[in-house]
Amino acid sequence: MPLSPADSLTDVPAGNASSSPPALRMPAEWEPHESTWIAWPHNKSDWPGKFAAIPFVVAEVVRNLAPAEIVNIIVADAAMERRARLLLRRIGVAGDNLRFHRWATNRIWTRDSGCIFAHAPAGLAGVTFRFNAWAKYADCEHDAQIPALMAAAAGAPAVQPQRAGVPVVLEGGAIDVNGAGTLMATEECLLSEVQQRNAGFSRADYEDVFREFLGAKRVIWLGKGIAGDDTHGHVDDIARFVSSQTVVAAVEPDRSDPNHQPLADNLQRLRSVGSVGGQPLQVVELPMPRPISYQGRRLPASYTNFYLANGLVLVPTFNDANDRVALNLFAELFPDRQVVGIYCGDLVWGFGAIHCMTQQQPKAGL
Repeated sequence: MPLSPADSLTDVPAGNASSSPPALRMPAEWEPHESTWIAWPHNKSDWPGKFAAIPFVVAEVVRNLAPAEIVNIIVADAAMERRARLLLRRIGVAGDNLRFHRWATNRIWTRDSGCIFAHAPAGLAGVTFRFNAWAKYADCEHDAQIPALMAAAAGAPAVQPQRAGVPVVLEGGAIDVNGAGTLMATEECLLSEVQQRNAGFSRADYEDVFREFLGAKRVIWLGKGIAGDDTHGHVDDIARFVSSQTVVAAVEPDRSDPNHQPLADNLQRLRSVGSVGGQPLQVVELPMPRPISYQGRRLPASYTNFYLANGLVLVPTFNDANDRVALNLFAELFPDRQVVGIYCGDLVWGFGAIHCMTQQQPKAGL
């Protein structure tokens, strides 16, 4: 049943012993990176009528990332690698920070299909949740192999969360962490009856997994995601940590918009939390862009789908008046980072943006 705002913050008790290494901690996205993982676009059915623009968007993301950190690029084969290298050279991207991995994929959304790297006592661990394509698509056989491949390539022992011998399903976009023991997720994504990720899982089951494999001592449960979200409520389209005690939350003032009430409810829940880690939780409102639709379908355009890299904030933009508001807000929140807008009006036709297509590999030993 839906939680009241007063119930939206949960302390996670110690669970039963498991196969996971001790003291796993998923670092915050703003902590130092070793690299970023992406997959090169190839599935034209994900962007019907718009695919030609998508490699250029991905290349622009790589162009900004490559000077700051290693970019691991997943390609299907040698031919795809040649195409990717050619496009990147044409826009001035080359050098030692590009690493290619020839692995087959179904889609490019490595935030969800890739492994989640966590700090462990001996270095990094690759937490390899099972990926089932958001319980929506049958063609995920290649993407389901990516978590273990990423962990092996990074030299990180793979740790697969299981319950009763069954691998736990989770996507990276379904959670957000502050690196200091607090995690955010939504009821719609993980607890609503329409979801088919982990049959019979309760809120307590998820909280135990979050504690054991990601180091989350507290969980903030928000309600619903935004209209058009193909994942049914990923948190990275509605609210994100930008510091250990600060969250940006999407808001929609137009009462006629279907996002107004769900986002207002989420905002109330965040404000009811009070404190995180002994300090007051600061909630910063972030406007939504105007509704974007294509072929009659509402798309999940949101500025909270930003990505933090070493010295960078990559922010999706949509040729909207609120682009400037969002970019200025991020400049205030991250005065020591370069804020870069990346046009995602075409990319979002595939139901994702910058955060969805990236997965960070943190530096080990920090």
